[in-house]
Amino acid sequence: MSVLRRAAAAVVAGGVTAVVRGVLDMSPPGGAARWTRTNHRGEPVSMLEGPAVAAGLLAGGIVGAPSARAAVALTVATGAGAAFGVIDDLTEDTEVRRKGLRGHLGALSRGELTTGGLKVLGIGAASLVAAAVATPVRDASGARRSAAGWAVDVAVSGALVAASANLLNLLDLRPGRALKAASLVAAPLAVAGGAGAGAAAGVLGTAGAAGEQDLAEHDMLGDGGANALGATLGTALVLAAPRPVRWAALGVVTALTLASEKVSFTQVIERTPVLREIDAWGRRPVAATTGPAAPDEVPDAEPASPTSGTAAGAGPDGRDGTGEGAASSTTGPR
Repeated sequence: MSVLRRAAAAVVAGGVTAVVRGVLDMSPPGGAARWTRTNHRGEPVSMLEGPAVAAGLLAGGIVGAPSARAAVALTVATGAGAAFGVIDDLTEDTEVRRKGLRGHLGALSRGELTTGGLKVLGIGAASLVAAAVATPVRDASGARRSAAGWAVDVAVSGALVAASANLLNLLDLRPGRALKAASLVAAPLAVAGGAGAGAAAGVLGTAGAAGEQDLAEHDMLGDGGANALGATLGTALVLAAPRPVRWAALGVVTALTLASEKVSFTQVIERTPVLREIDAWGRRPVAATTGPAAPDEVPDAEPASPTSGTAAGAGPDGRDGTGEGAASSTTGPR
């Protein structure tokens, strides 16, 4: 893919993100209060970044797609991540929280469909559709592939897209963290110039447009933005990477997802000097807190309330510590 095409995808994605964010600020669907959370500083944080980021990713993906097939796959995956994420952001029952993969799958097994469970089904199904569209039925020589081989590739690629959507939301626990992580993955994909390079360049453009307000704690991705970001990255990998790389990527993403059920990513980052410096770069200083904290488990932002100055259960940075994504529930409010 040409450098010009990748640059266009980045510029369009960033521009659309900024324009849509401004439009949403002037006329928030359902009113500004519906999209506002209160962080640990007692300050309002807007989730309108999520829809704006999703719009930028969709536009960048279309501009940077090497084919109509790739454009459809990116649109399906990114659109579903955004749609089901926003539904969870706005309609989750905060009185009964389900934590992580285990909590929502457990609810589904009992016949209880939570908004997180809906996300499991919706993003999972859309990821399979996107993978089916992205996976060619003929090999490089033009011969038709076996149905079994094609189906296995679709299953692995679909799982990678869905798991990537979930993992980005697991990382969205501190201001700027998910955008930084997405950029670190997208940069080599964009430079490599493969079939997923345009989508990866779009991720970089979108992150650049949204980063300042996210780091300043004025905006947050929420599930809608984080799931869309992860789904776009997962689809870019599906489009660009050969089978062994996709299998390896799925293994890494799955391992990190399972580890998140037992290990706090935030605590690991804070104990690792390089990761700690990258994670803190550009972020506002955090006031010292007292008492025990479980940063990836305690919700530290709630719907804004005129009678409360700070959110109940607030953590040290004002981001939602539920650690949940495509296979879970709640937003990542901070």
